[in-house]
Amino acid sequence: MNTLTMDTLIAGLHNVLFGFVFYYPMIMSWLWIFGGLFFYLRREARRPKLPTFEKIEGCSILIPCFNEEENVRETIRYALATRYPDFDVIAINDGSRDRTGEILDELARNEPRLRVVHLASNQGKAIALRSGAISSQHEYLICIDGDALLHPDTVSWMMSHLTSGPRVGAVTGNPRILNRTTLLAKIQVGEFSSIIGLIKRAQRTYGRVFTVSGAIAGFRRTALHRIGYWSDDMITEDIDISWRLQMDFWDVRYEAEALCYLYMPETLRGLWKQRLRWSQGGIEVLIRHSLDLFSWKQRRFWGVAIEYVLSVLWAYGMMSVLLLFILGFFIDLPDFWMVDRITPQWCGLLLGLTCLIQFVLSLWMDRRYERGRILRNYFWVIWYPLLYWVLSMLTTVVAVPKTLLKEKGKRARWTSPDRGIHPHDIPQER
Repeated sequence: MNTLTMDTLIAGLHNVLFGFVFYYPMIMSWLWIFGGLFFYLRREARRPKLPTFEKIEGCSILIPCFNEEENVRETIRYALATRYPDFDVIAINDGSRDRTGEILDELARNEPRLRVVHLASNQGKAIALRSGAISSQHEYLICIDGDALLHPDTVSWMMSHLTSGPRVGAVTGNPRILNRTTLLAKIQVGEFSSIIGLIKRAQRTYGRVFTVSGAIAGFRRTALHRIGYWSDDMITEDIDISWRLQMDFWDVRYEAEALCYLYMPETLRGLWKQRLRWSQGGIEVLIRHSLDLFSWKQRRFWGVAIEYVLSVLWAYGMMSVLLLFILGFFIDLPDFWMVDRITPQWCGLLLGLTCLIQFVLSLWMDRRYERGRILRNYFWVIWYPLLYWVLSMLTTVVAVPKTLLKEKGKRARWTSPDRGIHPHDIPQER
């Protein structure tokens, strides 16, 4: 291969790398916008205030708890305030080392709808959920985290999906953030309103949901039994259960009215640990099910899988661009690989405009769940790309080798997350 051909090849690789890094987020944003708008106009714009039922089916609210003594009273109180006619609450104490078990037993003595399952030692969230599912007498299970606060009508909205057809295996809810006192928390409020909700709507429109929410999700027990319940060796059991259900051809839905309030990290360390766990969980699931995706029967899942693979490649591509930019200060790089600037040029401005459009449209869709705080959330979410794109890039780059080096078959157990600064105000009923 002569020098001219090599130079042409390198120049082509350079153009592909930079084009992919800058145009991939823009293309995905427009796909999310169109898919999210279609979902909203078709399923959310005109709907009754509350769902109606021809027949009331019973359900269990499962709450796995590990060292939740600070939150569990409030979580149980909100769960018991559910307005759905037929439900019980099953709290699973997964070998907590604090007073969680004592508090749950105390609450159960005064509340007949609450049952407590004690595990002798910490087994992990997957085992805790499986224990709760086996203990339930109902076909339908609503699963929430030990610090999550259910809106009174959430169970009704989730049950309207689960009982609507025999192939509905799961429905994911709409988590909302309670703590909003720091910059990190305020940006996350905007993220959940304008990024996560929009992506869930778009994925539902295009056929498959990447993951149900670990904080609020409903399941049909028959579907769980068919696939063997939650995997105890996956770091994110919610992503894994979502993929396995859909690969078994169960329908997974998204319900924006199924609100659940929770606390999120407000320190960089806590946020890093959370997002690294999410990234590692996605890569674990992709590796485990990669061969299954080649089946023609799984073609409806290809869009979600390809998008995730591209997001991983984007992280490494963006990291390469940043490294080339930094190396340019210390090494005389060839012209092909010289990165003069990473500040926005015309393509960066186009991407920024796309993000602003995406943010305002998605916040408009979510306005009813944020009490109309469009402008307030919009001010904070415009900082999202600066912080969270960098965080997503770094966690993905770290998660890939961490996943590949993970000990196979090792059970995933709990760690107490950073839940930020709890506010004094509790969400009011709408």
